Amino acid sequence: MASTYRQILKTSSIIGGASFLNILIGLFRIKVVAVLLGPAGVGLLGIFNNVVAFASTLAGLGVGNIGTRQVAEAAGGGDARQLQIARRALLLATLLLAVLGGIGFWLLRAQIATLVLRDPAASTDIGWLAIGVALTIAAASQNALLNGMRRIGDLARISVVSAVVSTAVAVAAVWWLGRDAIVIVVIATPLAGFILGHWYVARLPKSAASAPALGELSHQWRTLLRLGVIFMAAGLAPVAGQLMVRVLVQRELGMDALGHFQAAWVISMTYIGFILRAMGTDYYPRLTAVIGDGALVNRMANEQTEVALLLASPVLLAMLAVAPWVIQLLYSSAFVESVDVLRWQILGDFVKIASWPLGYILLASGAGKTYLVSEWGAAAVFVGLTAVLLPVIGISATGVSFLGLYLAHLAIVYWLAVRRTGFRWSAKVGLLFLSGTFTALLVVGVSFISGWASIALGLIASLGFGIYAIVSLSEAAELSGPPAKFAALARRLVRRVF
Repeated sequence: MASTYRQILKTSSIIGGASFLNILIGLFRIKVVAVLLGPAGVGLLGIFNNVVAFASTLAGLGVGNIGTRQVAEAAGGGDARQLQIARRALLLATLLLAVLGGIGFWLLRAQIATLVLRDPAASTDIGWLAIGVALTIAAASQNALLNGMRRIGDLARISVVSAVVSTAVAVAAVWWLGRDAIVIVVIATPLAGFILGHWYVARLPKSAASAPALGELSHQWRTLLRLGVIFMAAGLAPVAGQLMVRVLVQRELGMDALGHFQAAWVISMTYIGFILRAMGTDYYPRLTAVIGDGALVNRMANEQTEVALLLASPVLLAMLAVAPWVIQLLYSSAFVESVDVLRWQILGDFVKIASWPLGYILLASGAGKTYLVSEWGAAAVFVGLTAVLLPVIGISATGVSFLGLYLAHLAIVYWLAVRRTGFRWSAKVGLLFLSGTFTALLVVGVSFISGWASIALGLIASLGFGIYAIVSLSEAAELSGPPAKFAALARRLVRRVF
């Protein structure tokens, strides 16, 4: 059992280290955009990124998600021939989808500009985003292959180096061209990721087996498309929900308000990104390999949730406490309206972290239709709440709706996991979730009375949860060396205080 905790921590540390560097690099990029282009520029960047994400998810047909599963199964079974077939089928399928997706997006550029921005004149800028759509699909297949083959280090290196390169290009472009550079900023990230991904994929060990026959590839393609279309539809739900919310905000409150939403969204998605990426990189393939054993699946889900909550709670509580300073530091004083949105989204993140391991149970078990219902149901809550609350409470409605989204998502996936595997949270996981959520609500509540009291409470709570996390993870993973010594020091400190 300790080895499982060590595996989770090892992957989280690799992905987390890369994500931390990505956070710093990405925040520098968004700081430059915020200072030079203001809330309206940040809002336009957000909606362009969302359009690319929506189109690439739709055109990718879920092949990347299922490709990870197929490659992981072949690699885990030790069948070199089957692994070669899975690799070749994945790369050829996504190459075709990338080309078709890019062409289709370019042909529909005028309609997309009218639908999203209500501005047919923006069709030229929208058309250039077709390059980003094609590159995003292609890069996703490379990541799926590396993920399925457990090349965690390669994924981390691609993430960091591509962030550095794309940020350098983006900052130079914005500095030189101003608002006209937003398209370049959007395309730079998938371009850098694709080039680096191609280099690492080319370095993978070559199989000595003969080239796969067309019949073998066609069988893989049928599996990829049959399951992929369902998972594409499920993956489209959150992206479509985000796009619809952005369109609602832009139409109701204007581009500046959209910039406030985007500012909070970037921070919220960034600081828990390493935990969520670690789940997809490590937990999902491991879960897929044992999905037939209900007891083992439930144990793994509880362990993953426990580690995720222990790692995230101190960060979430600290972010709640210093949200106004973070917005000021990372953006500018013009983004003060983002603070309330960010606080609501942080509350939603507590629930999100608890719900994601359960969603992966449905993914790993191949329950495509069930997963589809859960994702679209939660997205409908997000859009519906935003539409109702936006005229009443303004931009804060997006944060409240984000919390509502993940409360609905948790309820749905927990119920489905119970039905599929008899899942139950362990007492420790339940206590962690409830105590963290209650403390977060307390910090937010106190902020309405006294800002400084809220900051003090949040930072003290963050420190307490951090010490508890170090002690718990050290004991669960049976760590040695500096981590174990630090945990022992933390235990002695707690005993002296209490």
